[in-house]
Amino acid sequence: MEFFDGIFALVRGLFDFILHIDEHLDNIIRQYGTWTYAILFAIIFVETGVVIMPFLPGDSLLFAAGAFAARGSLNPILLFVLLSIAAILGDSVNYSIGRYFGPRAFTMDSRFLKKEYLDKAHAFYEKYGGRAIIFARFVPIVRTFAPFVAGAGYMTYSKFLLYNITGGIIWIALFVFAGYFFGNIPAVEKNFEIVIFAIIGVSILPMVYEYIQAKRRAKRAQL
Repeated sequence: MEFFDGIFALVRGLFDFILHIDEHLDNIIRQYGTWTYAILFAIIFVETGVVIMPFLPGDSLLFAAGAFAARGSLNPILLFVLLSIAAILGDSVNYSIGRYFGPRAFTMDSRFLKKEYLDKAHAFYEKYGGRAIIFARFVPIVRTFAPFVAGAGYMTYSKFLLYNITGGIIWIALFVFAGYFFGNIPAVEKNFEIVIFAIIGVSILPMVYEYIQAKRRAKRAQL
């Protein structure tokens, strides 16, 4: 019972952090000062680099950090450089984990980890790898699993690295500088929670669209 209470408290705390990310980030900056950069670096690195941590706030955190940079609390260029490095390193580590552990997991050939799935993943990333890695950056949860699957599917590392760097830089730049230029507009600042909901909603639209399309394809196949 205590275990489930702890899990519930953790989930509730995570949702509170995401929905009131501006308040929490403000407290972090006030309490830790320059160490805030290290904290942000760690969050982005873990979200992209540890396959079991896909629920950390990425997009909303970057937007909020950009908004605080516009207020002078953080340096926008330093944010951009450090968090780009964190995102690129995170995906690289995740790729390595997938390459080392992924094939071993698929050797069990269970219902959900069939070897043919791994072969299909390899073929998919070799053909569409660039777009998959870049676009995955903008979809929560997917961006955490994409590099792992790329590694497990033995996507060519040089190809992965090129798109990893490109996607990481574009992702960080887009959200940090969006927060920098728009985060302190009075209407946005007064309705920051709504903006965060909007960012999350837009981010998950590709998943919803793909789910609907998959359902439609399945129905057509049954006809």
